[in-house]
Amino acid sequence: METRNLTVKQVSYCLFLSIFVIFSFQAHFSEAETHYREFVIQAKPVKRLCRTHNTITVNGLFPGPTLEVRDGDTLVIKAVNNARYNVTLHWHGVRQLRNPWADGPDRVTQCPIRPGRSYTYRFTIENQEGTLWWHAHSRWLRATVYGALIIHPKLGFPYPFPMPRAEIPILLGEWWDRNPMDVLRIADFTGAAPNISDAYTINGQPGDLYRCSKQETVRFPVGSGEKILLRVINSALNQELFFGVANHRLTVVAVDAAYTKLFTTSVIMIAPGQTTDVLLTADQTPGHYYMAARAYNSANAPFDNTTTTAILEYKTAPGNANKGKQSTPIFPRLPGFNDTNSAIAFTSRLRSPSKVKVPLQIDENLFFTVGLGLINCTNPNSPRCQGPNGTRFAASINNMSFVLPKRNSLMQAYYQGQPGIFTTDFPPVPPVKFDYTGNVSRGLWQPVKGTKLYKLKFGAKVQIVFQDTSIVTVEDHPMHLHGYHFAVIGSGFGNFNPQKDPARFNLIDPPYRNTIGTPPGGWVAIRFEADNPGIWLLHCHLDSHLNWGLAMAFLVENGVGMLQSVQPPPLDLPRC
Repeated sequence: METRNLTVKQVSYCLFLSIFVIFSFQAHFSEAETHYREFVIQAKPVKRLCRTHNTITVNGLFPGPTLEVRDGDTLVIKAVNNARYNVTLHWHGVRQLRNPWADGPDRVTQCPIRPGRSYTYRFTIENQEGTLWWHAHSRWLRATVYGALIIHPKLGFPYPFPMPRAEIPILLGEWWDRNPMDVLRIADFTGAAPNISDAYTINGQPGDLYRCSKQETVRFPVGSGEKILLRVINSALNQELFFGVANHRLTVVAVDAAYTKLFTTSVIMIAPGQTTDVLLTADQTPGHYYMAARAYNSANAPFDNTTTTAILEYKTAPGNANKGKQSTPIFPRLPGFNDTNSAIAFTSRLRSPSKVKVPLQIDENLFFTVGLGLINCTNPNSPRCQGPNGTRFAASINNMSFVLPKRNSLMQAYYQGQPGIFTTDFPPVPPVKFDYTGNVSRGLWQPVKGTKLYKLKFGAKVQIVFQDTSIVTVEDHPMHLHGYHFAVIGSGFGNFNPQKDPARFNLIDPPYRNTIGTPPGGWVAIRFEADNPGIWLLHCHLDSHLNWGLAMAFLVENGVGMLQSVQPPPLDLPRC
């Protein structure tokens, strides 16, 4: 009898526990939302710098709509192409686990959405929170087609830093006083560098220092003593930027949707593709203070040497209440355009909040040279050879200049088993060893064009050292890896020394990023685990360099079972 009662109690307890687990599981997922949006890509008149241009926008907005979600939420975004160009959208920094079909780079994971057609991006945010962004990933449409993607913690989970009174997305951009697609088309024809931008922007506006712009300068009202979270995004096409707010210190709390150890600075350096979250306390005399951004230019090349501004405006500042005469805003002290020391001083302070899991046993040890090159012309006087000394500009990784396929996307060709679209023999090291940052022989300046991928087994532990070269010019190349974030374990100037430099690697609390710059004339090392199957683009986020071929792609093979394999493509995936 006692045995029977004990059995009944055990069964009852197990039944109760099962029901509790089921309801807890349902409650956890009931918190997650599905966000349905329609993004209509269309031309709209936009006036900047005294002139109106028919500008490609999303839903008529420039910048485009801000998406605000929570970790665990699903997004279903129908992209309708009412513009005259092919287009795709990329959700920059989203892991897209097992789902390359939603990643977006044109001819890599999908064929483009043609004019008059649509495609619905479906993806779930998994264990990510912070500031990311979205942008077009077709040619130069990214110049105006972009917006913020803000991922809040799950309900009931606070920020790991003081709660701000308000949160403000700060989108830094570039503006051309002409159609950016025409700028690219001319550069493609001539082989020369594309024209530089005419202005930088903050949330789409150039600011006080440009013609016909003062009335539309963006203003951010704050109350004295308030803490504000600035979610800074560099959505510029081709330029790293310094950013600061006059007389205010910035406390860095996250980069690329990964929390950091808190530290305070007066200026940040942020590369295209990167995000930086900073806390600002309104602790100054009530007044008007410029926030400003201008170029960090590490290359020996022309650049836009202008400055964009917005205004941090205290609500109790003199002149605000009665719309009277307002004081001239105070300007921040920003480093000089070529101040690499300030740029490195900022990035070298980034650390994860605590010890993180970094791969220690490496399966794939890759050494990638990144930089520019020149294609020699048989007729140097040709109108198609207007680069230096009658050449055409190019760029490469390990001397391979990446060419996007035309007949199909890489991912669709791989999934369908279509041959002849790509090969998997991308070199793990440069074909020739040389003094990468020294005086490089002109015989090494011309890269080879091709569509080569590098194959990784699922679960492989990968290390990549990106080595800048002095071919044409040294430069900070912001390298972005789709589908992953990675630990930045070390960097330095000059040529990487595999015997000495690894001893200085930070394998305890390195920062995690999705985009990292190579120090000009130097190297940077990253590590990650290849736990996301599919084809994932790696490229320089300076779009002029991407167009020249500074890219490659990883083919990460399926693992074991459904949870380690690419999910089937959606039925509405565009075809080439």
